[in-house]
Amino acid sequence: MATANRSGGASATHTATLDEVARFLDKYLAVEETPDYPNALNGLQVEGPETVARVAVAVDASEAVIAEAGAWADLLVVHHGLFFDSLRRGLRPLTGPYYRRTKGLIESRTALYAVHLPLDGHAEVGNAAILARKCGVRAVEPFRDYRGSPTGCMGEVPATPLQGLRESLAEVLGGQVRVVPGGPEQVTRVGVVTGGGGSGLWDAQAAGLDVLITGEATHHHSIDARELGVSLLLGGHYATEVWGVRAVAGLLEDRFGVRSRFVDSPTGF
Repeated sequence: MATANRSGGASATHTATLDEVARFLDKYLAVEETPDYPNALNGLQVEGPETVARVAVAVDASEAVIAEAGAWADLLVVHHGLFFDSLRRGLRPLTGPYYRRTKGLIESRTALYAVHLPLDGHAEVGNAAILARKCGVRAVEPFRDYRGSPTGCMGEVPATPLQGLRESLAEVLGGQVRVVPGGPEQVTRVGVVTGGGGSGLWDAQAAGLDVLITGEATHHHSIDARELGVSLLLGGHYATEVWGVRAVAGLLEDRFGVRSRFVDSPTGF
């Protein structure tokens, strides 16, 4: 069951038009300029009320999240949009879960704004950049591009044991972190690609990284890690991607004076 946690700015009572908020996010996150998968549909996915006073943010546009957000928010901002699970299978008909999600938004008059890769690689409020800063990564620069735009970042940490970095990451994420060994025991060069970034190992080797922090990986990535000489730290797809939407919530509070909540609905992955 999703649970909603109030963000800062709880006393704010200001409103903005939905169009103003959507245009601001489009520009700030460079939605139009940032390539993504063909069916990501970044930006405003479902229209809602003309004005926005309350914004919910979440990782996924799941039925549970939509139900929780619809009871309170005028606008729901998510990382994985309405059709995210069909990105590689093409657009889907509005039946089953797709129908119920859309129906929930329309009936509650909650607008939906989704932003995938533009939020992953953003230098200020991106998932990777925030997680890297929280882990003490310095001299951060873009890493692993998709059609010319970065999806992650890389940088340096003071020489530290791999297990020490794992412990620091586990503390930041508030959960377990799995180690897939492959690189040196002492690490200094770190890459971060949140979510399902295990395939970034080849880019990590090319960039001279010791370890790649990501959410999840596959069976074959454990072989790649050993053969490429780059370790993986796996913190969970969901846990590594809560940062961007939370930052967007604070951004909208500061910009428009709206209230916000983070709807926490972990998947266990």
